[in-house]
Amino acid sequence: MLSRTADHLFWMSRYTERAENTARMLDVNYQTSLLPQSAAVAQLGWQGMLSISELMPAYSAKHGEIRPRQVMEFMVKDESNASSILSCLKAARENARAVRGSLTTEAWETQNQTWLEVNRMIREGEFERDPGQFFEWVKFRSHLSRGVTVGTMLMDEALHFMRLGTFLERADNTARLVDVKFHAVQSDFFGTASEKDQEYDFYHWSAILRSVSAFEVYRKVYRDVIRPERVAELLILRADMPRSLHASLNEVVANLAAVANDESAETQRRAGKLRAELQYGNIEEILTNGLHAFLTQFLDRVNDLGSRISRDFLIPVLN
Repeated sequence: MLSRTADHLFWMSRYTERAENTARMLDVNYQTSLLPQSAAVAQLGWQGMLSISELMPAYSAKHGEIRPRQVMEFMVKDESNASSILSCLKAARENARAVRGSLTTEAWETQNQTWLEVNRMIREGEFERDPGQFFEWVKFRSHLSRGVTVGTMLMDEALHFMRLGTFLERADNTARLVDVKFHAVQSDFFGTASEKDQEYDFYHWSAILRSVSAFEVYRKVYRDVIRPERVAELLILRADMPRSLHASLNEVVANLAAVANDESAETQRRAGKLRAELQYGNIEEILTNGLHAFLTQFLDRVNDLGSRISRDFLIPVLN
């Protein structure tokens, strides 16, 4: 496969997944902002939202003070923000258009229709009328894109590069969400908080689980009250949780093996090593050594994998 074609397919999937994850993070912030809380706590929530995506400098330069409505508009429909939902869906559609001949009709039409529809919804004010419904729509279109891709594309290198893009992006975004949201809770992990704090924490953790479609999964796996250390375990180490770091790395390793070439042995080794650390990891050990340090190192290694995949298979990154 031509490296240019692989590059477009890889980034088409990354941008689609990024739009979905941005919608998920905005949705959890929007839902938790409706809970009884102080203005300072609410402010930290929106600040964390920008920090997750490393957009605090760009937002501050444009808007200054953090206001919920401005943060949401910046993250949803500001085309000067390359990570906004609108920008991501546009980039996904442009990458799909560039390799139209490598996609099935259904895969192309799904991307194109998503772009046309999101423009109509924003133009007609549907986002402002019901942000929660808009975020659900973005998630649904991403699900549809993945389903159509897997259901109609030939299982060849094109599909493997698309899957690589999806799961690298998912690993990155889940790690960022867990890192920021664990810092946002002030009470102790292990139950020394006041009854009022514990009640708030329940809704906080419930919202986080719902943001990654894991609330029902948590109940099924643990059959217990929501505990922070188990939320961390579910989203980091459980291979059977679709949006966990472990599950994402399983997919990265498998798809890397399917497209391996003479240049990719070191990239495969690093991906396999990272996957092995998740496979044999222990959540108590991770929490003892420091969750933030673990996730920061994980993000660095995922970014390194992305750079190596670009170097090994795609268009070289120009500095």
